[in-house]
Amino acid sequence: MKTCAFIPNFFKFYNILWQAALPFLKKNKRLGPSFQKRVTTDHLKKADIWIQAASAGEAFLALSLLSCLEPRQKIKILITSTTSQGMKILKSGIENNKINPNIEYFLDWFPFDIPRTIQGAVNQVNPRVMILLETEIWPALLHYLKKNHTQIFIVNGRLSKRSGQHYRWTRFLWAKLSPDKILAISPLDAKRYGQVFDKAQVTQMPNIKFDLMESGLDTPSKPLTLENIISKNLPLSILASIRRQEEKQALEILDELLARYPSQVVAIFPRHMHRMDAWKKKLCKKKIPFHLRSEMTAQITTAGIILWDAFGELRETYGIARTVFVGGSLCPLGGQNFIEPAVLGTPTVTGPYLDDFAWAGKELFNQQLVTICNDSQTVALAMIGHLKVPIERGKQKQKARNYIQKNQGGTKMACQVILEALEQQPTDMEMVSNSLSSAE
Repeated sequence: MKTCAFIPNFFKFYNILWQAALPFLKKNKRLGPSFQKRVTTDHLKKADIWIQAASAGEAFLALSLLSCLEPRQKIKILITSTTSQGMKILKSGIENNKINPNIEYFLDWFPFDIPRTIQGAVNQVNPRVMILLETEIWPALLHYLKKNHTQIFIVNGRLSKRSGQHYRWTRFLWAKLSPDKILAISPLDAKRYGQVFDKAQVTQMPNIKFDLMESGLDTPSKPLTLENIISKNLPLSILASIRRQEEKQALEILDELLARYPSQVVAIFPRHMHRMDAWKKKLCKKKIPFHLRSEMTAQITTAGIILWDAFGELRETYGIARTVFVGGSLCPLGGQNFIEPAVLGTPTVTGPYLDDFAWAGKELFNQQLVTICNDSQTVALAMIGHLKVPIERGKQKQKARNYIQKNQGGTKMACQVILEALEQQPTDMEMVSNSLSSAE
């Protein structure tokens, strides 16, 4: 009896937590505009496939799937997102991509995981297949999808060490809410998912992000205003995606760069914009003069520091850099995307903590497209080496292209699995027909 009563009792408690949180969520600036649609379900449309793309990264994955799917019969696909950024990417991407004519698609907001709301959403959409991208694990959603006999897939699955530990602590819950199949992007991610969902079929797939990278290789950067900001005569070093926990080490790298190779421009990109004020104080305290990117109106013609407080220019800046350090990696934070500058042919350095990028494999490091350093001192020395002896970017880019092409195919593999599952799931008409046959 305890086993039978566990899920209903859990959802009673879970619902209380949601009801307590709703007044605060309604006032939240990010959630306010979409709040009403996330607590109601009448706006949702029926679909054969429901794809949940939480934010920006998952939205790109969803677009890749949508562009690759080639159903033999007409189907309807609902794509939901949790963030305004994700929704913006989906809208823009669908407008600029060719979609198979057999696909009718809808975009909408992903409802809060309130049991009653999710129950209504699943009944309204009634999906035959549910695609959860990367790490979308919601108890109410999984519960009501299973009651609806929906095939549940986690695609491009990744699970960080910390998240894996948290989910394992509540394994008694997830054992009852297991997806049908999990396609993980690395052996480590597959192992972690298997430890949480021991009843799911866990397999490995190439990361869909490799498929997304191909188009960016031929257009590394469009100079736009950057040529008017940094003189071509000055080498550019970048400290990218610096997290709060490693700011001390980043300042040590900066000191070494300036001391050993003073004739350069160093651009600092904090991972989060709210750390800009802290960086201003740190630089002022060390009496290091700097320019704010947002206030620059003329080209830098002498060595200096740029504190980059403008959105959306990091990749463009990677394309003109002599060397790059990618943060989130000098402390156990999982790492940040060191592949992006590497595929542009830019000598890239990172720290040793790269748990979230285990899927990248070792080839990038073996071919010296990316250099792993253990501390701030060795990071600085590696970057100075690239400043003194520039690499041939063309050869570096070709190595990167070969690496990417070798690891592609994730989108095609996932689409094949999705379509096979869709064909196995009966349509509404088939279910009605089967019911009538049984009645006779």
